[in-house]
Amino acid sequence: MKPCPKCGYEQNRDSVLMCGLCGGVFAEAAEKIQPQRLERKLHRYRKDFAAEIRDNHLNSIVLIIGFPILIMMIGVAFGLWFGVGMWGLVGAAAISITLVIAAFYEGDRTILELSSAREASAETEQQLINVVDEMRIAAGLPMPKVYVIDSDSCNAFATGRDPDHASVAVTAGLMNTLNREELQGVIGHEMSHVRNFDIRYMMLVSALVGAVVLLADGFWRGSRFGMGRIGRRSFGRGSGGAGAIVAVIALLFVILSPLFAMLLQMSISRKREFLADAASVELTRNPLALANALEKLEQQSVLKPLEFANRATQHLFIVNPIYNYSFSASALFSTHPPTEARVRVLRSMAD
Repeated sequence: MKPCPKCGYEQNRDSVLMCGLCGGVFAEAAEKIQPQRLERKLHRYRKDFAAEIRDNHLNSIVLIIGFPILIMMIGVAFGLWFGVGMWGLVGAAAISITLVIAAFYEGDRTILELSSAREASAETEQQLINVVDEMRIAAGLPMPKVYVIDSDSCNAFATGRDPDHASVAVTAGLMNTLNREELQGVIGHEMSHVRNFDIRYMMLVSALVGAVVLLADGFWRGSRFGMGRIGRRSFGRGSGGAGAIVAVIALLFVILSPLFAMLLQMSISRKREFLADAASVELTRNPLALANALEKLEQQSVLKPLEFANRATQHLFIVNPIYNYSFSASALFSTHPPTEARVRVLRSMAD
């Protein structure tokens, strides 16, 4: 294993060309590769903002198609276990279509309500509104709606289905803790999520991951209360042993589907956070402002946790409001890269 000189991540294999966390290139590995081959390798791994936006459009389509399939498989398990046949699939299909439509058009409002966000007032939060206006002009975007979460914790997030229907929310504690330049860095980060269409993908994940977990939980609650009367009868019907095998497979799928959903949620933010940090520097021309802001946010998130945060929305925030990950944490189970790594990359931009 070798550490990254840019972010300090220590879990990179000796043979890799780029850091697995921040994407920094290892000079000693690059020197061993012919220039033309090196350029092809770097081009394959590195993407500009336009490529990231295209990927986010594609990922949103995959998510809209993939999660209904996941939910319908849970419906199949319902049908097999409770002996209702194809009605489980039909019911799950109806639920999944409704959820996708609701998540696309109402997901942002639901997230804001869950976060207890209120619309910012021009009388008391004029500086925040001005900073959002400055950053959206720099990013070439329409003005988003601005919200405030009345909490002493320090955090922020953006949500919405596209830049024309975007919202930016910050906590009262963040406004009280950061100076104006640091606030610009944080808002620039969130406006970058808006510009890159991260907000749509992350909003859909919040709604649909929560739906899968709730449906799986409903299955287990129903199994606990109806297993002796209905579940056993379901196993005894149909094609005997073959029916039982199919039912067992469906049950395993129900067990694993929340895990798949949570892993998807945890994997989407890490590289996007580095990209949004870099894009914020592009907008503000001040990497140290965001670096200082992240250090304060990390410190305050431990001292004053955000009471409105939950596992369905944790990946939306600029720093994770529930868990604080370090270099020693497994990247598989983290929604955000370590704040220390993000700060080191930002400070390297100022050198």
